[in-house]
Amino acid sequence: MSLTEQGLPDAEASLARSTERSHEIEADIAVNPGRYRILTGDRPTGHLHIGHYFGSLQNRVRLASLGVETYVIIADYQVITDRDGVGPIKERVHSLLTDYLAVGLDPREVTVFTHSAVPALNQLMLPFLSLVTDAELRRNPTVKAELDDTGDRPMSGLMLTYPVHQAADIMFCKANLVPVGKDQLPHLELARVIARRFDERYGRSDESTPVFPAPEALLSASGTILGLDGQKMSKSKGNTIELRMTADETAKLIKRAVTDSDRHITFDPDNRPEVSNLVNLAGLCLGRDPQSIAEELGDAGGGGLKKLVTEAVNDYFAPIRARRRELEADPGYVASVLAEGNARANAVAEQTLGEVRSAMQMAY
Repeated sequence: MSLTEQGLPDAEASLARSTERSHEIEADIAVNPGRYRILTGDRPTGHLHIGHYFGSLQNRVRLASLGVETYVIIADYQVITDRDGVGPIKERVHSLLTDYLAVGLDPREVTVFTHSAVPALNQLMLPFLSLVTDAELRRNPTVKAELDDTGDRPMSGLMLTYPVHQAADIMFCKANLVPVGKDQLPHLELARVIARRFDERYGRSDESTPVFPAPEALLSASGTILGLDGQKMSKSKGNTIELRMTADETAKLIKRAVTDSDRHITFDPDNRPEVSNLVNLAGLCLGRDPQSIAEELGDAGGGGLKKLVTEAVNDYFAPIRARRRELEADPGYVASVLAEGNARANAVAEQTLGEVRSAMQMAY
């Protein structure tokens, strides 16, 4: 019996299927990591913070160490999808790369590159755009939210085609696995649609294998970490603890974190989200169940909770911060890692574009 036949709405049934498949893939990675190629990355719009670490960076390091081929894109072109300029982009690109290296991404195992340095990747946008409709793009949740929020400001063409650009990111290296949160599943589904439509329209005259594999989702297992003000953690809101911050800076931020007036500490995300968020953060850093931490704190109050969180965060990130300081002192090495990653990504992208041109009978 299908999930929809069991009474689940289409969206819930789709998420349930994606979750089930993600569990199957996770189990297979432990045995057959060489079957998978991952594409993941970040926009260089600010400095990475602990939400990024526990939400994605930690998992990237784990997957790469298991032997999964990993590509990490610093999506510099995507900065201007919803902004009037690039800002201090060079500094932010190098900051992201420094964080990647500090948390343990090994450039011998992972290819890190930038959008703007890989022309063949961006050239894939042209044939891909011919495979989707304006209506399909406007139904994409990210595009739709931007359209709803723009007011009188026109949405840029780059914002409208943002999901297609993401598909090009995934498919230039023929990634068959993308770590995502559930809110990003519609983006991945469009990439799957483009892969299928390209094969249906062009295919390969001499092979049965499609040009592009249909990428699958590896759903994030980590829960959401709120900002220190109890709202969604965001670079733009200034409610984050950045990976590059010192122990003293971290302590000052946590001291200002929002709690409540009840001295008895409990882990109750629904009714006490701010307190529970801090308890959860301590649990992530200590490798412990947040419920047991709350029970141990008891009547320690907000002060006791913040003291524990400060110690846990600073102890956990001390080696990462020490490594980051070493990397900051050697900018030449960081630049060389990016240059080597860009070169590898270009070689892969050129090969893929050559296959696309051949399939489209445009190899003159």
